[in-house]
Amino acid sequence: MQCSFKVSIIGVGNVGATAAYAMCLDGTLTDLVLVAHHKDKAEAEKLDIEHALPFLSSVNIVATDDYAQVAGSDLVVVTAGAAQKPGETRLDLLKTNLAIFNDIIPKIYQASPESLVLIVTNPVDILTYHSSKLAAFKPGQIFGSGTILDTARFRFHLSESLQVSPRSIHSYVLGEHGDHSFPVVSSATIGGQKLSEFPGYSADQMKDAFVKTQQAAYQIIQAKGATYYAIATAITKIMSTIYSDSHSILPLSVPLTGQFGQSEMALSLPCVVGRQGIHQSINVPLSAEEQAQFAEAATVLKQAYQEANQV
Repeated sequence: MQCSFKVSIIGVGNVGATAAYAMCLDGTLTDLVLVAHHKDKAEAEKLDIEHALPFLSSVNIVATDDYAQVAGSDLVVVTAGAAQKPGETRLDLLKTNLAIFNDIIPKIYQASPESLVLIVTNPVDILTYHSSKLAAFKPGQIFGSGTILDTARFRFHLSESLQVSPRSIHSYVLGEHGDHSFPVVSSATIGGQKLSEFPGYSADQMKDAFVKTQQAAYQIIQAKGATYYAIATAITKIMSTIYSDSHSILPLSVPLTGQFGQSEMALSLPCVVGRQGIHQSINVPLSAEEQAQFAEAATVLKQAYQEANQV
């Protein structure tokens, strides 16, 4: 018999609605709450998904603008906020989305203080850190989607040139989910072999794959206005990892507590994920250059956060 598992999604724009649909396809959910500023939008998404339920596992769906409905959620996914437009960076969204989060995060915590909270809205690292300060969350309870999508993109583009399944490429993109991300090449492996020693590998291939990774969102947004399929799939992966308590390792954004000498910001690190949220972050071996890139990402985000909070 399926265990009860309730997810609430805050914000049902492109990302939130697509994540809701992807989760229903996954079959893990028993209860889904769609919270939107405009209730009619949530109602429309609810009805559209419900029309697919005769082909899927049963899910009880609630559409609302009332945060009280979030109570008892195993996971709350926050996608609400201003979306990135063509020509904008993720950091350009900061002031607007900080104000939105000042309103919604306390409401989430008041309604369901024990829920795990996954931040997806950009700039995800700063918003994850900021959210951790807005309520009395326990360690590991609140985290961001971080570089899980960057990592997937990087592995995909590497797989194109190396002709190896991306599932067999064990390399992370860490740091910021944005322009100050970086690929961890020094400890990357394929089938137990160092990535740098794999037949056919070259530094130029790696650099090309990472350029494609960093430019992917800009390219997609320019052409169709938003990215949502891949991030919705990544959100569903995080959800299923929590549901199954699999303790899988995923690159997620977490408030730093001294990792690689950094604190007072959130950045992505490989994290052990289970039913209680983030059990621990892994200090994956980084070269001196990679450690410098990690520190640079923290410095840039701290400065942006400080400037955004200045009156």
